[in-house]
Amino acid sequence: MKVLRMTINPFDKKSKIRKEIFSNFSEHLGRCVYDGIYVGKDSEVPNIEGFRKDVIEAFRQIKLPVLRWPGGCFADEYHWTDGIGELSERKKMINTNWGGVVEDNSFGTHEFMRLCELVGCEPYISGNVGSGTVEELAKWIEYITFDGVSPMADLRRKNGRDKPWKLKYLGIGNESWGCGGSMTPEFYCDNYRRYATFCREYSGNKLFKIACGPNSDDYNWTDVCMKNIGAWGMQGLSLHYYTVPTGNWDHKGSATEFSEEEYYETISRTRFMDTLLTRHGGIMDRYDPMHKVGLIVDEWGTWYDVEPGTNPGFLYQQNTMRDAVVAAVNLDIFNAHSDRVYMANIAQAVNVLQAILLTEGGVTVKTPTYHVFDLYKEHQDAELIYSHIENETEGGVPCISQSASTTENGAVTITLSNCSLDRTFGIDVGTAFGEIAAASGRILTGEVHEKNDFEHPENVVIKPLDVKTENGNAFVELPPCSVAAIALTLK
Repeated sequence: MKVLRMTINPFDKKSKIRKEIFSNFSEHLGRCVYDGIYVGKDSEVPNIEGFRKDVIEAFRQIKLPVLRWPGGCFADEYHWTDGIGELSERKKMINTNWGGVVEDNSFGTHEFMRLCELVGCEPYISGNVGSGTVEELAKWIEYITFDGVSPMADLRRKNGRDKPWKLKYLGIGNESWGCGGSMTPEFYCDNYRRYATFCREYSGNKLFKIACGPNSDDYNWTDVCMKNIGAWGMQGLSLHYYTVPTGNWDHKGSATEFSEEEYYETISRTRFMDTLLTRHGGIMDRYDPMHKVGLIVDEWGTWYDVEPGTNPGFLYQQNTMRDAVVAAVNLDIFNAHSDRVYMANIAQAVNVLQAILLTEGGVTVKTPTYHVFDLYKEHQDAELIYSHIENETEGGVPCISQSASTTENGAVTITLSNCSLDRTFGIDVGTAFGEIAAASGRILTGEVHEKNDFEHPENVVIKPLDVKTENGNAFVELPPCSVAAIALTLK
């Protein structure tokens, strides 16, 4: 067994790891919202006001910070007035983006905002720029946040909500370069400035306005947005990047059946996120050296071919230990860039793409990816500290990925993942100053194809990890295909 030396320096603090980095995304797509999150008050599935009770509890357990809604591509065909008022009177529409199914709008603004209240997370609403109007979005903000006398505030009260909600995060358009309108960056910037002007801040509510940023490595889009919008009315710029193992969107590969070569190719492609953050961040630095504009990675994760026999427009895929490693690698990358990355939202919360939860009837399954978010939750709002590890490579990628953070009370959390499929590594952790007095750990590990399904919902779960402390250091054995979190107490 190869022993790798890891050094941390709790006094060398880099940047705050904002809790928003560990956020999620819920789109009206497939069974994410309906059946996944919302079943209705009359459902036999245990629910709280129509929301699946087990899903709410699962979100709470990982301290879900922010939930993005209603899309995605769906956001730019969504008209919010269709989703308010009596359920029986709400308009029905065809979800042309995802599966051609009927959308009955039974889950709308009131339902989403109530869900966020129950979970204890911040709502992030994506506004319709593609097929909507400035007036429509302006009125939506007024409806949600205004505490005075106005047509929209009165309408909200008529629909059962007296006091306004607080809305912090507002996306002005989604993928405006594609499904959100096929715009040029220059045209989008002009639209952004117009829409942002009329999104008022009412009754003490402060909006964090997020502009539509680039698709993957479209660096020109970032440059144009920073030049034409910059810090003017923009607090965030989004970035979308999905890990497609084959690099071929027509044949993306199976979520559960893949070779060793395909596995390492997946890890290689997901590590491209670091290049994207470095290069887009560099462009942003030229216009915003003080980092007043955050990079918002509000769509990321693996994207495979759908599970056989399911609706191709529902994007339902299984989730294995490969996805757990992908999640850990990405979260470590976001942590490393936390001076610029303000938020990240994995796609998606339930039953879609790299979902953290899968539902079927009355059963909810926590995927390996979910457990990674559980392992990483102690990083939320902690300070990133210096860490360095000796490393090995396998399949053309580094074997070990790591993050280290500290809280105000001096507690240190280390997260580690081992992407090797056949090598166990010893990790010898030491501090640049001081000694480690005590340590404990948790680990998620398994054969790379292992998954949790409805017959075996706890096949892959977090287990205790033995951490030895001696001579001021801590030592763990990190098995193949594993993700671990270690809590350290320093002298």
